[in-house]
Amino acid sequence: MGRSLPSLGGTGRYGNGGRYLVTALLSAGFLFLGGCQPIGPAHLQHDQLAYSRALGEVQKREMLLNIVRLRYGEPPAFLDTTQVIAGYNFSRSFSGGYYGYPASAVSNYLFGSGTLSQAENPTITYQPLTGEQYAENVVRPISPTAIMPLSLGGMAIDTLLRLTAQSIDGLSNVRGVGPFGGGSVRFYLLLHDLRQLQLAGAMTVRIATDDASSSSGKAGKQGGGGSQGNNGGNGGSSGSSASSGEHIYLVLTATADSNLQAIQGEVRRLLHLDANAAEAEIVYGPYPKKEGQIAILTRSMLAMLTQLSYEMEVPEKDVRSGRTLPTIGQVGIESRPEVAIHSGKNAPDGSYVSVYYKKCWYWISDTDFRSKEAFTMVQVLSTLAATSHSGGAVVTIPAG
Repeated sequence: MGRSLPSLGGTGRYGNGGRYLVTALLSAGFLFLGGCQPIGPAHLQHDQLAYSRALGEVQKREMLLNIVRLRYGEPPAFLDTTQVIAGYNFSRSFSGGYYGYPASAVSNYLFGSGTLSQAENPTITYQPLTGEQYAENVVRPISPTAIMPLSLGGMAIDTLLRLTAQSIDGLSNVRGVGPFGGGSVRFYLLLHDLRQLQLAGAMTVRIATDDASSSSGKAGKQGGGGSQGNNGGNGGSSGSSASSGEHIYLVLTATADSNLQAIQGEVRRLLHLDANAAEAEIVYGPYPKKEGQIAILTRSMLAMLTQLSYEMEVPEKDVRSGRTLPTIGQVGIESRPEVAIHSGKNAPDGSYVSVYYKKCWYWISDTDFRSKEAFTMVQVLSTLAATSHSGGAVVTIPAG
């Protein structure tokens, strides 16, 4: 009879179960390699939000730092993140086998190896704001046609105008430095009345693209007079109606509430409008050029940030040493600034945004909703002012 050779499983260390071990090894390898799934969707779900949050935090800190720098006599600097490219490399490999010897061999053995590697290589591109773009985005006043529609989105009109308007029909907002900051009491009374009407739905803003001939017929009691040429003096860096023919109107909507009617009457009186005016065109400038218009002299981003800087809290020793000027103690009829910025030697707990500048911390409290809302408005206005800005940050995530 012939002599038979032992099977692959043989009588070695693994006995007759060797074939099962081979099967298990091959199965594990196939699972290891076959489990490769596209990594793009998984990274997109995580990284898009992660980069968005990171960019948002950086923009908040940059804005707060510029406010602090202005307080200490330094110019603001803006560095835009123009592009974010996140590249990923992912690889797997597996090898293995089973050696089986005749019964006389010392042993049978199973072997295998695998590798897994992953790498991320983000590239972030920054662009400083300089030259004409700096003048357009930071130095030039923002047009009322860009500011007023924000109230339609729910932004408080009193906060919005306190931040952006230097004067309304000759009624002056707080300006410059000093213990009280100046400002007309009637300016703040007007803002208070407008806010009450906004909350009650008795005031709104209307946007139109009327030409000079059609809008001139709205003068008088409707208060919609003014031509495109008048708006050509907007001087704002964004939303200029001189080129688009866009007009913005303050509308006092009809109401049967006697209290709201009284407030509307006071608004008309403060704005020198006709007693029956239902709406009035808003134009840029210190005073209206035609009867029935509302003139708003708006601020630039630089003026807005400078004003906020002189309302912030700074260490008293910095004032005594001459490093900076005293903080404005009273803003109009308000006892607090629109954005309350605190200072201290130690890092704050639970801040909305904070920065470290020359051995001192500056922050906005996370529990101060009014300051957070106003600070958010400042960021929105900064974006609106950037008319000559190239496209926003581009996030590219190649994955395959």
